[in-house]
Amino acid sequence: MDSTVERTAGGAIVAPQMNAVVLDRFGGVDELSLRRIPLPEVGDDDVLIRVEYAGVGSWDAVEREGDYDGVFGVASTFPYVLGWDAAGTVAALGRNVTHFDLGERVYAATMPVPRGGFYAEYGVVEAEFVARVPDRVPTEQAGAMAWDALTALSGLDLLGLRPGRTLMVFGASGGIGHMAVQLARHSGIRVLAVASGDDGVALARRLGADEAVDGRKVDVPAEALKFAPGGLDAALVTVGGETTERSLRAIKTSGRIAWPNGVGPMPVTSPGAAMSHYDGDRSRAATDRLNAIIEASSFEVNIARTFPMERVADAHRALKDHYVGKLALKVG
Repeated sequence: MDSTVERTAGGAIVAPQMNAVVLDRFGGVDELSLRRIPLPEVGDDDVLIRVEYAGVGSWDAVEREGDYDGVFGVASTFPYVLGWDAAGTVAALGRNVTHFDLGERVYAATMPVPRGGFYAEYGVVEAEFVARVPDRVPTEQAGAMAWDALTALSGLDLLGLRPGRTLMVFGASGGIGHMAVQLARHSGIRVLAVASGDDGVALARRLGADEAVDGRKVDVPAEALKFAPGGLDAALVTVGGETTERSLRAIKTSGRIAWPNGVGPMPVTSPGAAMSHYDGDRSRAATDRLNAIIEASSFEVNIARTFPMERVADAHRALKDHYVGKLALKVG
């Protein structure tokens, strides 16, 4: 472990330490700093993960700026460690955890409050939210997968589409979107992918979308009418805005729209179809289902760029650039 017990100048033993990216206050990218902090404590029902890769999401920047301060009912404490997704190996287990082995490859979805996130060499998570990495998935991909894949899966569960039904995935070249395309196609759903850029359209097509269009270049409602002349059965929205709002009119009034919490901006006018807001399910039942789909399909996580831990500020700046799929941080 990098977390060897350290001693003060006087010889007193201090808590095991780890390298982490921390915030001492909320703000811009310059507030991110790399330094050594104590390892998180491992409770009876916890898994301590030695992090190899962590996902970098748009919500990390929002959180860095302080927009989530207090919203989870927990006071923010500093140093504050970001990072909602990660993959690595099991470093330690709580006394009640019996279904993982030390050294086993795992991935997890967590929330940085109250115990710290995954921009660190080690992260502690309740075992309920930890899952084995499927053999065919590289650890780098698994590290940026959990929340996006589980949010996509929960959205599809909410829509409850049968094989052959039609779905518009809006934001299909983003993190949630490109995973939703694959999960929907695995279920036999016909997918119209609304992506961003030529590279986003190409990615959505490669991942199995029946049709893919660039939402910035084409008339999406017209393309939707061509794809489903009687109207689309459903939509999964991963990015809001005026184009999204206009495009949702292509959904049948009897159809459904799944809109993950945190995606904005919200529509000004009602789209006609029933719209449901939801959170991704990160329970063991959900990750078991996700893993079963991954094992039975060609599911992949498209990693656009991976940054070393010491370049975390560049990773956060890159969140404002055009990219397809996910960004990742190489931690261990």
